[in-house]
Amino acid sequence: MASTGTASSTTCCSSCTSGLAAALGLGKFGQGNGLFPQRGVNMGADPMNGGKMPQDFMEIKRDRAGSWTSPLPRAQFDAEPVPIELDFELCEQALQEPNRGSLKTATTSIVVDPDAKAPRFPAAAEACSASPGDQRPHFLTEQLFASPGNLPKPLYANGSGISHLKQTATFDMLKKLPKSVVEASGSEGQALRRRLLNEATIVFFTAGYPGKRFVFERARELGVKSVIIEHPDSWAKSLVDEGIIAKFIPIDMSQDTAAVFAQSLEAIKALADDPATREADGIATFCELSVPVVARLAEHLQLPGHSPIAVDKARDKHWTRAEMRKAGLPSPKNMLIHSTAELESAAKEVGFPAVLKPISGAASLGVKKVVDMEDLKSAYQEVIEELRSLVVSSGALVKNDGTGTGVNANQVMDCTILMEQYLDGDEVDIDVVMSGGEWRYAAVADNGPTLEPYFNETWAVCPSLLPSSKQKLLKDLATDTVKCLGFKDGVFHVEAKLTSHGPQLIEVNARMGGGPVHETNLRVWGIDLVEETLFACVGIPSRPFIPSRNPPGGAIAYCDVNAKKSGILQSMDFLKILKGKDGVVSAKPHLGAGAEVVGPQDGLPTWLVEIIVQRPTAQAALDYLLELENSLDPPIV
Repeated sequence: MASTGTASSTTCCSSCTSGLAAALGLGKFGQGNGLFPQRGVNMGADPMNGGKMPQDFMEIKRDRAGSWTSPLPRAQFDAEPVPIELDFELCEQALQEPNRGSLKTATTSIVVDPDAKAPRFPAAAEACSASPGDQRPHFLTEQLFASPGNLPKPLYANGSGISHLKQTATFDMLKKLPKSVVEASGSEGQALRRRLLNEATIVFFTAGYPGKRFVFERARELGVKSVIIEHPDSWAKSLVDEGIIAKFIPIDMSQDTAAVFAQSLEAIKALADDPATREADGIATFCELSVPVVARLAEHLQLPGHSPIAVDKARDKHWTRAEMRKAGLPSPKNMLIHSTAELESAAKEVGFPAVLKPISGAASLGVKKVVDMEDLKSAYQEVIEELRSLVVSSGALVKNDGTGTGVNANQVMDCTILMEQYLDGDEVDIDVVMSGGEWRYAAVADNGPTLEPYFNETWAVCPSLLPSSKQKLLKDLATDTVKCLGFKDGVFHVEAKLTSHGPQLIEVNARMGGGPVHETNLRVWGIDLVEETLFACVGIPSRPFIPSRNPPGGAIAYCDVNAKKSGILQSMDFLKILKGKDGVVSAKPHLGAGAEVVGPQDGLPTWLVEIIVQRPTAQAALDYLLELENSLDPPIV
């Protein structure tokens, strides 16, 4: 079940009120295009009697804008976003590309962009590649292992945020409209917000892996003048010639954080003198490692954005738990371990079973379940030795091969380990949209049991199969946690578990989730999380609209097929049985024939392929997905 929320200070029409009731589990969503008029504001027409948004509001235009316009056709303001229809032939082409799964990249390399659904997918390395042979610990590596690193300290230490935002062209338009109009629900309200976004200049700090191309295509459809800041060799550079983005700003990401931040800040300021773009209306990212940078850039530029303090709290798992305890929210027992001398006290404080995880986090690296004191001692030593055996080479974290290349990872990463109470139960994802300090949308997706002791993901399904009362508890935990960390606006991907003791948080990601998260919310609920992210980054309120309680798109289920044993993947022909099957949305390989893969008996299992299916109901989608997965027989020798 997905829900839309509203602030309590608003007087609502019938569809708004029924939406609030549904959010509270009290009744069915209302139908139609309701508005959210505030007390004392005369909209000129009663939406309950078929009233329409006043035409002059719908014709508002930006007073100043850059001259760049994409040569490609753009979407109409009142046109709903449409899911991308994926061609199975494209997946087959990926299978035939040589060296997609070389020994090094498939088994020992962990690229620096963990937003890629498969962090061992070589293509993801393009998102943060450094110059060949460059052995310096570069910017993204620092953000992965020692965030926030050398970034400037927050300007507002109390986390209160910017008191006065810069009066951009977007804010000039917002001042001309009644608040109730801008915050109107329904299709007309969303069309107005899209019009307000039209011709805005938005800077994207880092492009992510190539699979995030759809973000910039959607921005173009919405009339956004996109500017991407990335490494000179990024795949995103070609988007200028394709007419998808207005400008590409190359910055050497192999520099340290301070240099990258300073150069990015100056480059964004210089846009004001570029007639093609004019000054930036907002800055955004869809990459986890770039969130702390974007928060600080927005703060220095007086643009809308997350408080840097809030971002730092979310990125630090131990800090997150501390803030939750202050707010009276449930939090598992945990303790930081700095050396073997603290193992006994940690075991006494946390108890067993427990989970060890590096405080900075690096995909699933170093995450392991322990069941007793002997297990804790051996696992701690194993994790520390694993972390210390890694080197940073050309922007990737790799095993030391003895050649002397690369920089020891422990020079840039915090090897402090968090021991945390093991959480039983079902894992879920909650995608949240916040606006004005209140949640406006929350949708729960179920996750299958992870492969322990390494916690590798298996499958997911949306909408959730859990009872609505359980979903409400999870949504409450997710939204209350986002609030207690100090976030006000934006899109969040929250991971949690429904344990035998109630809901418990895993982590908060202060950006749209990666992998199929966008496609899932769009196909199931009709909510475009890219669109909502762009609204937030320029200061436009979010009011996502779901026309009915039942998901318009049925259900989506997806999985990452894990290697069942170690060896060499002989061919990709095992995927051909999926071609042409009804309900199969896509099958995206993570590597190719000839790759050496790891099974669960020998370490963190290798993901082979991501499969997405769509069916009328969640149970039908999940059953179909598992049936297809069980029919696959990857030839591993």
